Amino acid sequence: MVEPADRPSTAGQRLGAPESFGVSTLEPGLRPPAQPPGRLVSIRVQMLDDTQEVFQISQRSPGKVLFDLVCVHLNLSEGDYFGLEYQDHRKMTVWLDLLKPTLKQIRRPKNTILRFVVKFFPPDHTQLLEELTRYLFALQIKHDLACGHLICNDTSAALMVSHIIQSEIGEFDETQSWQHLLHNKYLPDQDAIRDKITDCHRKHVGQTPAESDYQLLEIARRLEMYGVRLHPAKDREGTKLSLAVAHIGVLVFQGYTKINAFNWSKVRKLSFKRKRFLIKLRADPAQNAHHDTLEFAMASRDCCKIFWKICVEYHAFFRLFEEPKPKPKPILFTRGSSFRFSGRTQKQIIDYVKDSELKKVPFERKHSKILSNSGVQSSSFGWQVPRESAMCVQVADQPDSTRLGQRAECNGSEEPPAATSTTNGFHDIPAAPGSDPTQSRQNHHGTGSAPDPQFLNPESPGSEDSPEGSPHVVVNGSGSVNGRGTGSIGVLGQSPDGRLLSPLTSPLLTDAGCVRHDDEDEARRKFPTDKAYFIAKELLTTERTYLKDLQVITESFQSVAGKDEAFPDSVKNLISASYDPVYKFHQGFLKEVEQRLAQWEGRSNAHIKGDYQRIGDVLLKNIQGLRQLTVHLQKHSECLVELERACRSSRKAEAACRDFEQQRVCYLPLNIFLLRPLHRLLHYKLILERLCKHYPPTHDDFRDCRAALADISEMVLQLQGAMMKMENFQKLLELKKDLTGIDNLAIPGREFIRLGCLSKLSGKGLQQRMFFLFSDSLVYTSRGLTPSNQFKVHGQLPLYGMTIRESEEEWGVPHSFTLFGQRQSVVVAASCESEMERWVEDIRMAIDLAEQTSSPNTDLLSTSLSDNKLSEDGGAELESEEELCGSRSSLERQGQRGNTTVHVCWHRNTSVSMVDFSVAVENQLSGNLLRKFKNSNGWQKLWVVFTNFSLFFYKSHQDDYPLASLPLLGYSVTVPSESESIHKDYVFKLHFKSHVYYFRSESEYTFERWMEVIRSATCSASRSLPSTRKDLY
Repeated sequence: MVEPADRPSTAGQRLGAPESFGVSTLEPGLRPPAQPPGRLVSIRVQMLDDTQEVFQISQRSPGKVLFDLVCVHLNLSEGDYFGLEYQDHRKMTVWLDLLKPTLKQIRRPKNTILRFVVKFFPPDHTQLLEELTRYLFALQIKHDLACGHLICNDTSAALMVSHIIQSEIGEFDETQSWQHLLHNKYLPDQDAIRDKITDCHRKHVGQTPAESDYQLLEIARRLEMYGVRLHPAKDREGTKLSLAVAHIGVLVFQGYTKINAFNWSKVRKLSFKRKRFLIKLRADPAQNAHHDTLEFAMASRDCCKIFWKICVEYHAFFRLFEEPKPKPKPILFTRGSSFRFSGRTQKQIIDYVKDSELKKVPFERKHSKILSNSGVQSSSFGWQVPRESAMCVQVADQPDSTRLGQRAECNGSEEPPAATSTTNGFHDIPAAPGSDPTQSRQNHHGTGSAPDPQFLNPESPGSEDSPEGSPHVVVNGSGSVNGRGTGSIGVLGQSPDGRLLSPLTSPLLTDAGCVRHDDEDEARRKFPTDKAYFIAKELLTTERTYLKDLQVITESFQSVAGKDEAFPDSVKNLISASYDPVYKFHQGFLKEVEQRLAQWEGRSNAHIKGDYQRIGDVLLKNIQGLRQLTVHLQKHSECLVELERACRSSRKAEAACRDFEQQRVCYLPLNIFLLRPLHRLLHYKLILERLCKHYPPTHDDFRDCRAALADISEMVLQLQGAMMKMENFQKLLELKKDLTGIDNLAIPGREFIRLGCLSKLSGKGLQQRMFFLFSDSLVYTSRGLTPSNQFKVHGQLPLYGMTIRESEEEWGVPHSFTLFGQRQSVVVAASCESEMERWVEDIRMAIDLAEQTSSPNTDLLSTSLSDNKLSEDGGAELESEEELCGSRSSLERQGQRGNTTVHVCWHRNTSVSMVDFSVAVENQLSGNLLRKFKNSNGWQKLWVVFTNFSLFFYKSHQDDYPLASLPLLGYSVTVPSESESIHKDYVFKLHFKSHVYYFRSESEYTFERWMEVIRSATCSASRSLPSTRKDLY
């Protein structure tokens, strides 16, 4: 019987308790458990690719032994998603029980063929971390389509079949595709939509089999019948229905239309009595008691039991943290069934694969006539970015000659596989065997150290890391570079296994094997070594990013708003009049900065005169010009308010903005882009402060820098009040999208203070909750299974009259404290002592503000909260970090807000304050970095942007959207130790759990700047912030 409320609490795990991984179907690197002695019996298993394999098991072996043998045979790490089904003596399809002896379940093994099929269908295919797993899921979808189990419209069917054909025969060829469709049956009524299929196939240029699998699953998961196995039943009136079970709960179908769904959080108990299947719901005050139990009649008791068992397993797999423990055997009498789920839960699978470095071998795609990119890879760093789902370069934009007729060579490397297209130009270069292992990692010989020549041109002949011999690069099956190989270029492009990035674990940009075309003489030139040059270069790199951000408003958003009649003309005209002049001005400013840096670096003859090794004059001239635009800058806060007003008054306008935020070019919330011009003033001020601090008063550039600093300081002072109010308003608007059950969040006078994860003590123990602290109340929520991944509100604690007391000794829970409100008291626990101190400090400050400025009748909650509020006994929805996969690396997933700061804090179990957000506004940085994985040898050149607590990765500064991102909350930034053998200058290390990345900058100044801004995101700034920023409250 399924009791969702009995799910183990996560408090023990969060507070450091050891975690059990239950029954593991496969421990990679180890052999399956030894079989008990006895006669061996042959069992035939039909695989998803229609092949049959024979396995020898002992006659006393439990089902788990056979299942493990199949997983080992396939080298499958995520085997718990699958199961073995067969027809029993009653001709009923049942699942093999892993705990019972196999031969007690299969009475005639010689005449029985078991089928290895997908058993548990996750709601999001990005939770499948291995390419092999996704390939097997794609085969299951193919089988369901051919059998007519996966019902959908013709358009979806044609699109899915086109992806299947693309994975099997490759690029579209009219004759070949037509013949392939004639000889293969993918749909029961395939002939009727054959033209649609070929039209869709024609569009998949350059798509690898792994990408085709990914796209197939992306389409399939949105279908109502995805993963549904119907079990015939009748209701009390005798109406013919069908029951099914899914990750969310029990579903009711009439024909192929879903007419009802009972979420696990609403189900109190599932049971059966003879032919009646019973669903007992949790008490609902709005309904009468006799509606608490729903009854369905099935064909027989056996049918009821089969469906009840799969419900038990689905509930345990998707809702529990670990395998349920066996019940103690009764001494005299038994009551109820002893059946239980056996195997790892979904959370355990994700945690295991994510935290393990599993060496994968290539696998064969039986039906594919093209070479698979399934190469050797390291799972810990192998989260790939599939094309069109991840933020990557469109392969379809490349000429066909770069994709066709190429072959890949596998060199047995364990480097992460490629995920970018050939247009990326990325290239990992192995370290030369003769490099000096004793070379100093951080060579601090003054601020003016010369930039690393390999950073400027890693493939130059003079670089110690450049490959020997031929300039051609050999790429292995996973896209990694073997710099010692012969000269054929491998298949580039594209996510070899289609694996999606996890913003919480590894952003990846992978090692693509394409030679860059930089000027080889660049490394030989002598670049300036003065610190002022690197400060000026920071101005250039951040200005490039700022101009791209302005383009999001002036070009991308305005083009969308211009075509949509939902936006009032007044709003369109206001945004255009306020941002277009600013964008045009900064275009000219950027050109001047680029020209000055080129002269400074000696890329023109002007440097001979010696008048161009400065930047103050350019800054002074343009800041004086920028002052003329103050009237436009003052209207930017008005633009934010008017756009929000338009969205509130028109659902179409709100939907248009929401859809625009799903585009890859809008890599941040739209409202942040609207405030970028105000934030940029702070950046100019900080850059000029560094220049003035660096220059002696006698320097030629000092006077101009000081004058420019005075001008920009005056502008900042003039606009700072409006800027802080708009930052708070923008944050409230962003939180409004993440919360459900709150009305009128963004009202005058309310200020956001802190958000983050705390464990709330309830009748079921400590439960993870998301807390939001405002200037008038404290709201606590949990993650809900809504299409937009919003957080459901559980309750509100007004701050007026609240007191707080540390209560670790009282409750025996580490880092706990009690909040005493006027109506209720709440005991919560933080993840560590520092988190508790931050929360206590901010709550006490907020209480003082509430006592001074607020009335006791503040109410945030909506009138419909009782409908949304979850039962405290019901527990929060089970989530895993990998549910964030694809959120920032796939902005095309409609309605998905899976990687906002709120979600990152939820999964990383941390918190951020408004002060931290304000510091993040000031600490933005852009520039080229070389990146290396823990287990790879080469360095990859990337354009990296740091903003909003995240690193965003681009091929170059000219790209319109990032390839991937890495949220940094929870990461630590350090310098590599000697044992890590990173014998390079200016290298810093990012580390989170088992995920390690090395980044290499070009100079001591840029190294220190990257360390500074990243530390601002990984460490709370609330204790070291100047009081001027704390005045935000």
